[in-house]
Amino acid sequence: MKKPQLTFFAHSYWDAIPVLWGMVHFAYLIGMLAAFHYLPWWGNVLTGLFYAFSISWNVNSVSHNFIHNAYFKSSVLNRAFSLLESITMGFSQTMYDHVHRQHHIGNNDRIGDNGETVDWISIYQHGKNGQPESAFKYAFLSFFRDDPKRIVAGIRRLNPLLAEFAWFELSVVVLMFIMLFLMSWKLVLFFAVFHYLGHSLTAMNGYYEHYGANPDKPIAWGVSYYNRPFNWLWLYNGYHAEHHYRPKHHWTKMHELHLQIVDKQTAEGVKVIAWPQQLGFLAK
Repeated sequence: MKKPQLTFFAHSYWDAIPVLWGMVHFAYLIGMLAAFHYLPWWGNVLTGLFYAFSISWNVNSVSHNFIHNAYFKSSVLNRAFSLLESITMGFSQTMYDHVHRQHHIGNNDRIGDNGETVDWISIYQHGKNGQPESAFKYAFLSFFRDDPKRIVAGIRRLNPLLAEFAWFELSVVVLMFIMLFLMSWKLVLFFAVFHYLGHSLTAMNGYYEHYGANPDKPIAWGVSYYNRPFNWLWLYNGYHAEHHYRPKHHWTKMHELHLQIVDKQTAEGVKVIAWPQQLGFLAK
């Protein structure tokens, strides 16, 4: 039977789910900021904590899958969704795209002869004696290690127009912070604190997606977690060893890929944990 031709989405009609979730996340951000002056302090703490958690969720589900398989056939719609994600999470989606692509080039590699890792966010980059950096240091310092000029320079070598769009996204995010400050210094401080916490949780998640993996074996570059409800909500990001083995594999087919290579994974010692990567510190 011939596969139906897609007219709107680039890869699958199932991508309507992450697109809808991305829009809902944006709406939540607007609602959280609008409600700030009307909620008690503990109410703002709760909404802020949920926003921080939702950044980690979005980066590792909606945003992550968008990087590997852009949702729309239209480049205009893809750029519009990229801008929406940038505003929602407070950083340039296009810059994240480039950093993440560099992540897949290095695949959490160890430090080389030049004293650096190919993967800019490798857990080995700031470690000592060939060991990974500590999880909490990695989580809470990663936010300050990004270099926008370096990132955009890398994008410009590949696509000068896309580099300009990356600066545009970052400028919109900076403008958002300025607008919040003009509205209320308390509001911008509130947003900045939970924005930072969200990115720290994202880094923590990334750490345990690779802690205990084998940088020398492509099939074992990642650490996986197979709980079904979790993977429904995280768009199968738990299948992280499978994802690094086949980065362009669509999220709806990750379990199918796992079944195809599970025997080889077992033979090569792919690490599987019993906790979500966000809680990887609880795993043995």
